[in-house]
Amino acid sequence: MQFVCLDLEGVLVPEIWIEVARRTGSADLSRTTRDEPDYDKLMRYRLGILEREKVRLADLQGVIEGMQPFNGARDFLDALRERYQVLILSDTFYEFAAPLMRRLGRPTLLCHRMETNAAGFVSDYRLRIPEQKCAAVRALQALNFRVIAAGDSYNDTAMLAAADTGIFFHPPQAIAAQFPQFRVTQSYAELDAAIDAAAHPGKSL
Repeated sequence: MQFVCLDLEGVLVPEIWIEVARRTGSADLSRTTRDEPDYDKLMRYRLGILEREKVRLADLQGVIEGMQPFNGARDFLDALRERYQVLILSDTFYEFAAPLMRRLGRPTLLCHRMETNAAGFVSDYRLRIPEQKCAAVRALQALNFRVIAAGDSYNDTAMLAAADTGIFFHPPQAIAAQFPQFRVTQSYAELDAAIDAAAHPGKSL
């Protein structure tokens, strides 16, 4: 049995924090895991900016409500789910993701939680567990599933390494160069073909 595990931002939807930065005018929020591999350091940096700029969770949710998945993402995901069990593994937050999950047909998502104070400001964040993407892959393998994983950034590389097959989707060139063991795909057609090739090695597709 095969499971396909996909990152969310950069694979199926735009980077949420970049859109927040654009819409709020706070350019400092545009840093992502492509720029800072240390997720806790990145999140502490973001929380500091939200506090400084007086941005509430409701403000962030308003930005996300106006976002759309990448062109072709829903069709790609629907076709993939007809052939494989699919799990979205993301370092986003449930408080962010609902509108985008709705537009993607409500796939199963594992991610994290945000905490807010009485005034509605984000006060902290809570990881489900450290390295949850990698841990989820290993848990599926422990249940005797083969796992094919795809992502685009530093915070996906542990997941890709743990999977039976790891695939990059439209990664920055510098990141791809650091991890040459992962096949690079640039379109949903290429990613779909790479997943099928990994799921059926030796078969002409």
